[in-house]
Amino acid sequence: MKKLPVLLLGLGFATAAFPAVASAAPFAPANNRAQMIELRINQGVRSGALNRREGFKLQNELRGIQRLEYRYSMSGGRLDLRERADLNRRYDVLSSKVRFDKHDGQRRW
Repeated sequence: MKKLPVLLLGLGFATAAFPAVASAAPFAPANNRAQMIELRINQGVRSGALNRREGFKLQNELRGIQRLEYRYSMSGGRLDLRERADLNRRYDVLSSKVRFDKHDGQRRW
């Protein structure tokens, strides 16, 4: 008999806490993503997992995304949802390129 009130109380806490957790950080700031990707590229070049050509190409692509982010922020002062989604998609693609290039078997000798 005590299980039902405890279960309902637990469900009440779970539903009350879920929106707070979901809205805590819906998007990682783009600047943090750029820093993390840059660290991964630099680490890959230092360790030899990325050769210099791959590292240079990935760094240039990262700089291009950062320039685009700057242009977006200058156009209206803030990033709107479409611009943020575009940047997130571009960072996702670049992140997967870094992962692929680090594990493609090409090594710096």
